[in-house]
Amino acid sequence: MNRPASDEPIRVLHFADIHIGMENYGRIDPETGLNQRVLDFVSRLREIADYAIEQGADVVLFAGDAFKTRDPNSTYQRAFARQIMRLSRANIATVLLVGNHDMPIIEQRASSMDIFTTLDVPNVIVGRAEKLHRIQTRRGLLQIATVPWPQRSRLLKYEEHRSMTVEQLDQEMVRILDDELGRLASEVDPAFPAILAGHFTISGATFGSERNVMLGRDLVIPMSILRLEAWDYVAMGHIHKHQNLNPNGRPAVVYSGSLERIDFGEEHEPKGFCWIEARRGDTQWSFKRLENVRPFVSIYADATRDGDSPTDAVLRQIARHNVKEAVVRVRVKLLQHQEATLRVRAIEEALADAYLVASISREVERDARSRIGVQNPEMLSPEALLERYFMSKNTPRDRLDDLMRAARELMQPDADRIS
Repeated sequence: MNRPASDEPIRVLHFADIHIGMENYGRIDPETGLNQRVLDFVSRLREIADYAIEQGADVVLFAGDAFKTRDPNSTYQRAFARQIMRLSRANIATVLLVGNHDMPIIEQRASSMDIFTTLDVPNVIVGRAEKLHRIQTRRGLLQIATVPWPQRSRLLKYEEHRSMTVEQLDQEMVRILDDELGRLASEVDPAFPAILAGHFTISGATFGSERNVMLGRDLVIPMSILRLEAWDYVAMGHIHKHQNLNPNGRPAVVYSGSLERIDFGEEHEPKGFCWIEARRGDTQWSFKRLENVRPFVSIYADATRDGDSPTDAVLRQIARHNVKEAVVRVRVKLLQHQEATLRVRAIEEALADAYLVASISREVERDARSRIGVQNPEMLSPEALLERYFMSKNTPRDRLDDLMRAARELMQPDADRIS
């Protein structure tokens, strides 16, 4: 029997897209032998579990993509399982939605999440199918509908779909998903709060860096099929940039975003999770920013006005940024004659507090005059300028002579050429 809701809202923590196994801009940690960037992602997951336990969450909802690949190694699986077990032992119901990075290519194969079902881990629900789950918490009943990553391969097992183009398959997938969402909504008990959890791209979403790690072709779902009265909140995964796609209406349709930055494309994006206080018809939510996320810092220095001391311009710019424990890239704009005087070692020393210097790149502004070795080209004849140009291109002497003879003939006045 479903217990009536208490006066308190049901507390839900919504997060997504951990991608344990990402090693971009990493180095080996001497204590564990693991890539330090992997440990960054694991640390964020541990912070999620800490917060859920400390704040008395009733449900933790993970909206997909636990690992970078569909076949994570056992070390990464262990790191993920440790935190899920902490939630389980704290009697926090945990819903694990299967994302595209968790989903096997062949439908019959196990996903990286199925081990929790196989071992019947208490308080853990794996959302591998379109299903409405009723979770009894100490603050009342919560309904969560799971919609995992939509697989085209599910359609190809039927004869009528095998001759379809990719575009036709996408249209059919959207139609099926629309039907499934309608079915799930019809099963919702209107007396209790209901959350829809999905892992796919919604039309109008702003992409982050997920396209750099995307597995397979993306399917875009229209926003219209999610705006159903049955849902008090729509918890999304897959897009790494945190955003609410329905800010002026209900339900809120929220991508919690990823927990860590993958590359410089996410340099300025806040990373965190969503804290939901679920009540039927009056659900409130807020974004909680994680403070220990690895910083990515881009430094741009224009040294073109610094004469023979271009390094000074770079050092001034570095002093204006907090680079401590950050992944840093430096771009320097130079004049051609400054290139040889740039002191890279001094720049590296100024970045000693950084976690990693990803690159120090030069953007050299080439002087057209210097390319032909002439400071006052207006003082030379067109023939002399042309010869200088051929020489700057390292034209062989015999070839240069032939070109110059042809040029002289072309530059002669018409009267001379026909006389």
